[in-house]
Amino acid sequence: MPTLNQHSLSQCADLLASNTCRSVDIVSDVLNAIQQHDHRIGAYIDWDADDAMRQARAADSLRDKGQATALTGIPIAVKDVLNVRGQTCRCGSRILEGYVSPYDATVIARLREAGAVFLGRVNMDEFAMGSSTENSAFGVTRNPWNLDRVPGGSSGGSAAAVAAREAIASLGSDTGGSVRQPASFCGCVGLKPSYGRVSRYGLTAYASSLDQVGPITRTVRDAALLLQCMAGADSMDSTCIQDVPPDYTVALKQDLQGMTLGLPKQFFVDGMDADVERLVREATEVCRGLGARVVDVDLPHTPYAIAAYYIIATAEASANLARFDGVRYGARESGADPIEVYERTRATYFGPEVKRRIILGTFVLSSGYHDAYYLRAQKVRTLIRSDYENVFKQCDALLTPVAPTPAYGIGEKTSDPVQMYLGDIFTVTANLAGLCGLSVPCGFSSENLPVGLQILGPSLGESAILRVGHAYEQASDWTARVPPEVV
Repeated sequence: MPTLNQHSLSQCADLLASNTCRSVDIVSDVLNAIQQHDHRIGAYIDWDADDAMRQARAADSLRDKGQATALTGIPIAVKDVLNVRGQTCRCGSRILEGYVSPYDATVIARLREAGAVFLGRVNMDEFAMGSSTENSAFGVTRNPWNLDRVPGGSSGGSAAAVAAREAIASLGSDTGGSVRQPASFCGCVGLKPSYGRVSRYGLTAYASSLDQVGPITRTVRDAALLLQCMAGADSMDSTCIQDVPPDYTVALKQDLQGMTLGLPKQFFVDGMDADVERLVREATEVCRGLGARVVDVDLPHTPYAIAAYYIIATAEASANLARFDGVRYGARESGADPIEVYERTRATYFGPEVKRRIILGTFVLSSGYHDAYYLRAQKVRTLIRSDYENVFKQCDALLTPVAPTPAYGIGEKTSDPVQMYLGDIFTVTANLAGLCGLSVPCGFSSENLPVGLQILGPSLGESAILRVGHAYEQASDWTARVPPEVV
């Protein structure tokens, strides 16, 4: 029999509900997997086995009292950008050394109330700035499918932990694709909710108008269960939508009959890896065979998305990261006056990619350049959002690649940041327009590397993309495959 860490969240929930196993058994198997594999993968920054077992025993006690939910006793890894009371939250950076969170992020509080078990902190690109998890102050995370490849980023630790069976599920954040791209690279399911669907309170901000918290899981049903718990209004986040979320599991019971799915021509570009295009087109045909109508659609302003995104995101980052100054929390260098303290602290403890983006963001907001860059980027953002509004009048959802290539080699793109930025070409528009997006495994490249199908929906269209993703998943077996490194 497989060990319990090999099961999906839904399977574990069924086993717990039937008293086939206890939460302590699942957590024990997950902790054994961390001890066995993580020294090679590097998904975790911190984990506390004793605390995880304490939480598991408390979850079992809740179940014994008849107070369990579907998530009670499920071990979850947390990206190092979300605050969990009593745990460090260093955002993959040396500048937050010594900081221990005094509170729970809203999504953590909701999962804690549901009885979830928090295993520990997983690695990430520093302050979520990167696409490969090579920009962390705490080392490189490796892809469980091939240890010489990146796991994607910035939520690379979250995806690697799930793929390596070192967590039943994990939480990440998505500012320009940071849940969907690592999910694609690691053969997982990654969900980016619509902007405002999930509270950002307790998520360390990178770019406040783009950031969203999302789950990385083994299956679409698992993602729906986590979203159900996390979604909803929050008085601590004024951007949170007040509508009561629907029951997302209802959408999983529907087939694709009557749905119209769009194929944006701008997402099938020259230079894209041949395996990626082939697998995404094959997945499209599967959806067609399941009853969906597939049409070609046009998103004319997509070619301007990367430029607009990296202006808006870095501008917001330059403002958000100003709080990390060595005065209020974290590491501090000494200086003759406050300005020198700020300068020396930030120069010493921020990594090169964070410095690059802060400098770029400060430049585009500076006098004489604000209108030429930032204001123009916001106008392009409006045009991109308008493109999607027009397309979603014709379609229920869109099918696209997640990334132009499968996972690339560690160190392959670190010397050319622009090439790494261009890898976000298929994911950033969802953040710019506030849409929801889902990455679902759709096959393997000729080098046995996972490839993801991206399903994009309108704002608050999570039910539609979960419906498509689940139907496709049921018609394939990609999510059942296990990396050879962890068999």
